[in-house]
Amino acid sequence: MERRSLGASGLDVPAVGLGTWRRFEGRARELVDAALDAGADFIDSSPMYGRAEPELGAALEGRRERALVATKVWTSDPGDQREQVSGALGWFGGRVDLYQVHNLVAWRSALDLLEGQGDAVRVIGATHYSAGAFAELAQVMRSGRIGAIQIPYNPHQREVEREILPLAEELGLGVVVMRPFGEGSLLRRPPSEQQLAPLRKFGVRTWAQALLKWVLSDARCHVAIPASSRPERVVENAAAGEPPWFGPDERALVARLAG
Repeated sequence: MERRSLGASGLDVPAVGLGTWRRFEGRARELVDAALDAGADFIDSSPMYGRAEPELGAALEGRRERALVATKVWTSDPGDQREQVSGALGWFGGRVDLYQVHNLVAWRSALDLLEGQGDAVRVIGATHYSAGAFAELAQVMRSGRIGAIQIPYNPHQREVEREILPLAEELGLGVVVMRPFGEGSLLRRPPSEQQLAPLRKFGVRTWAQALLKWVLSDARCHVAIPASSRPERVVENAAAGEPPWFGPDERALVARLAG
């Protein structure tokens, strides 16, 4: 799989990683096994995702060095912020590769805390899922305090193209893409094999791969993090992280097929 530098942070990430929202609990080890074997070694979590953090930590026991762990702090209470960070560092071998402020919750105090962690946090980031918060996200991006952002991007959610992606490129920030499948809505009515035929020369065999390659063909995007409950889907998704990448015509085709 192609690997990319996460903006100016210098963190070397695979084009496709693994998200742990909703589908991870109870299947962590087999999903992590599949991800690591496929080269999708960037794994994103959050205290918002139930027991995903401790389950990911357990699944990585004895092989923490094989993974890049991204997680988040998600609370407005300073004491709870400290507790979340302490817990994550304990589960993940004393370091987090990308520590993000989830949905910009109390971002000023959260950034103060993360900046105080020294080498235990390699890159600091911020996330938000809503276009209504992108003005505030842009403010945080311009603060000089973060090295990466996580945002939703797919053919039905393109608001980041207006300001956020151009600003990330200007500032040299890494971009992690959540919701490449629109929380699953884009997978419900996949195009036919005939409709996907023009994309086969790009290594696309499934609609999920087409959607991932649509995201990753935007050079401003560094890693996409689809979630899955099935190891074979993790492997299928990882295959979309190989070049060649779509040009404007192929991206337009995928956008049309997405409706």
